[in-house]
Amino acid sequence: MDQDRTPEEPEPELKPDESAEDQPEQELEQPDEPEKETEQPAEPVKAEPVKAEPVKAEPVAAEPPADPRGRLKAALWPLRISRGQLVVALLLFSLGLALAIQVRSTNDHSQLRGARQEDLVRILDELDSRQQRLQQEKSQLEQSLAQLENSSNQAKDAQEQTRKKLAELGVLAGTVKATGPGIVLTVDDPQGQVKADMLLDTLQELRAAGAEAIQINSVRVVASTYFTDASAGGVQIDGKNVSQPFRFTVVGHPQDLTPALNIPGGVVRTLEKQQAKATITEQQSVVVDALAAPKTLQYGKPAAK
Repeated sequence: MDQDRTPEEPEPELKPDESAEDQPEQELEQPDEPEKETEQPAEPVKAEPVKAEPVKAEPVAAEPPADPRGRLKAALWPLRISRGQLVVALLLFSLGLALAIQVRSTNDHSQLRGARQEDLVRILDELDSRQQRLQQEKSQLEQSLAQLENSSNQAKDAQEQTRKKLAELGVLAGTVKATGPGIVLTVDDPQGQVKADMLLDTLQELRAAGAEAIQINSVRVVASTYFTDASAGGVQIDGKNVSQPFRFTVVGHPQDLTPALNIPGGVVRTLEKQQAKATITEQQSVVVDALAAPKTLQYGKPAAK
């Protein structure tokens, strides 16, 4: 045993501080390991537990925050909010508010579930009253619509009648063209014996027989039409020279116009005496297309009713 020790390792000596209790522990260990009796006291490993005691105490003294709430508070406070996080938070808040409003609006009817019977009866009465008012308004609107339709129909009828009357007056005034059944009277005067008064008599006979529109050659006959004998010969109608043959285009009933001209002593007989020839042709449709220029009245005015 002495040979194994090196000169640099002196034998350990018992220190005065060491207690006597350590010695019996060493003596008790000798039967188990007889070869290491002298080595165990010399090893500094036995002193390691003394140095490890402060190391074991450090984790107990540090005690990292084991409480999750404390760690959460430490992470959240003080607040560190960036601009992007603030914008996202505002968007989420707006979305949540909109959803809440929509859900509330769709679930308003649920408020009636907890209403009292008296409140429900009152609500039903208000609804009935409102329905009656709406029915009355509907009836009034339907009556107004019927009146408007009737008035519009009356207005349309009045406009149609006015338009028709205007056309009739235009035919009489010579401002519009006229067409219909009638006759064509042609007067040939090779001798030039037909004068203005003979043409005027012919016009009067036609009007008396019911002629509605008359045209002589290219001149429209109206209420103010006049006939004159030209100084150089011939006849003038409304100041326009009209040469023979004289052609009367007349709109009217042919069965009335023809007999009126052929009566004894009538227009045809008078023209024949002047060596003129009168030819009458009945037609189912004749066109009076000459127009008279309307004249502005200087003296006549509509009389008040």
